[in-house]
Amino acid sequence: MSRRNGGAESGASTAAVFGEVLRHFREAALLTQEGLARQIPCDRSHVARVEAGTRVPQEAFAKKCDELLGTGGVLLRLWGRIDWYPQVEHPDWFRRRAEMDEVAVALREYQERVVPGLLQTADYARALFSRRGADADEVDSRVRVRLSRQQRFLADGGPLYVVILDESCLRNGVGSPEIMREQCAHLLAVGQRRNVRVQVAPSDAFGLVRPRGSMSLIELADERWVYSESLDRGHFNNDPAVYQRHSQTYDVLRADIPSARESAALISDAMEGYEHHGPVRALRGAMDEEQPQRRQRRQLRGNSPRFPRHRPHPRQQEP
Repeated sequence: MSRRNGGAESGASTAAVFGEVLRHFREAALLTQEGLARQIPCDRSHVARVEAGTRVPQEAFAKKCDELLGTGGVLLRLWGRIDWYPQVEHPDWFRRRAEMDEVAVALREYQERVVPGLLQTADYARALFSRRGADADEVDSRVRVRLSRQQRFLADGGPLYVVILDESCLRNGVGSPEIMREQCAHLLAVGQRRNVRVQVAPSDAFGLVRPRGSMSLIELADERWVYSESLDRGHFNNDPAVYQRHSQTYDVLRADIPSARESAALISDAMEGYEHHGPVRALRGAMDEEQPQRRQRRQLRGNSPRFPRHRPHPRQQEP
């Protein structure tokens, strides 16, 4: 295993300090956790876990809290001084990919079945790792490692990150309806960043030419790589002809599917489904039982592809 940075105890204590400072300013502003969450906006549970020191906040969260609570920038300065991932260990087979992420100038990904690691919430990642029968300490360690990769791409001025999600990523229930709802909300929030674009390839769109499996197109300063995975193994290829072939497939697919703004409506549909239905539906059931809004759109357009239109959605800029 590769190891970076220091011990875990200091990270836990500094995260707790950030949470205590946040709680101090929130209570001084006479706001409840629910009240602060509503203004950010985010879920109350997110505020509660940040205050408890059990969830790593994003830089944007610290900025917004500074604005809302009138701290004079205290939280953002504290956030920047904390080593949120004091101990990070990547599996040996993944170490090379993680090192590429640290220096990549652009990253394009196509993902099937599960949300890519760079976009996962902590609870979503924890639910995935818990499926494998690992003990709680090992699961927490793996979640910490996974989230550590996100910092660079989700920071201001981060490298270009474009993601195409097969719709199965939204419909494949992981953990619980609440976890899936928070994951969808996270995708919508991250998609508003200047350097990030999230698009969805609808499962019922005919004629799309998709990659044969999940893959990443990694652009470094002096070379380009195609990356894919099999069971506990990463595969790298920097043959220019191979990269060009996969890049063309990716670009054509991206042009043929709903835009980032239209895809936000598909993500919102999925999120609404998890809000209104208690049990997590199986993938096939999710495809068979359309949301009322989507069914209405299809009836209005006959048999044309169901690309969402005229739905409220987060404002996004097209690259």
